Amino acid sequence: MALDLQPLNLPGIDPVRPLLIAGPCSAETEEQVMTTANALHDAGCRIFRAGIWKPRTRPGGFEGNGIAALPWLRRVHEELDMLTATEVATADHVRAALDYGVDILWIGARTAVDPFAVQSVANALEGEDIPVLVKNPVNPEIDLWQGALERVNMAGIRRLGAIHRGFSYYERNIYRNLPMWHIPVELKKREPELPLFCDPSHIGGKRELIAPLCQHAMDLGMDGLIVESHCNPESAWSDAAQQVTPAALRAIVDSLDIVNLSGSE
Repeated sequence: MALDLQPLNLPGIDPVRPLLIAGPCSAETEEQVMTTANALHDAGCRIFRAGIWKPRTRPGGFEGNGIAALPWLRRVHEELDMLTATEVATADHVRAALDYGVDILWIGARTAVDPFAVQSVANALEGEDIPVLVKNPVNPEIDLWQGALERVNMAGIRRLGAIHRGFSYYERNIYRNLPMWHIPVELKKREPELPLFCDPSHIGGKRELIAPLCQHAMDLGMDGLIVESHCNPESAWSDAAQQVTPAALRAIVDSLDIVNLSGSE
């Protein structure tokens, strides 16, 4: 089935490529959130992302501040006029994020792999008009990715996008998650109107890989980037190795060679 889509239509956001979403892996403290958001705003970013609920592979790590961090995102929106984005994995997450006025939601790779979980999130979204982005499932299965998008779309969400964050692979590799670029390319062929973002932070797993991954995504015509950026990456409570400072992110974006879809610079 073809998706029934509308443009993302993000208020106050210039739709020119690349559409940039950036912020820390986790909302650790109010001070960290506001310091990072202010620096990103000064660097030209207008959409702030932060993890509120953090699904971890093993217990014992920082699993996010949960609802306690949602007022921090609301403060970012109110004081800096930035749109905010966070990951939701359950119906309760959806309801809490909507109650606090989060502007954009995304469904993560661990959720996208489970149709029951996706359906639960989709059911909670019924009747809402909010942009929702769906990351590829952890395993390289394009039909599962497309199915997750369809479930959300069938709930009435028409402002829909996809995030390519790479795919899990057992053997060690230069990348944290293999890009397998042919899979998002095929998704775009199937759904040419679907906005497609690249998450170079989770693909690379190392900050030095972010710039070339961003450029490759632009070379493939992807619409935007979602990048993890922290005011002090080395001290981050989660995924420190793959986060960059706002200043470094600005340098990466400024260095990109962007070719428009007609093929001219």
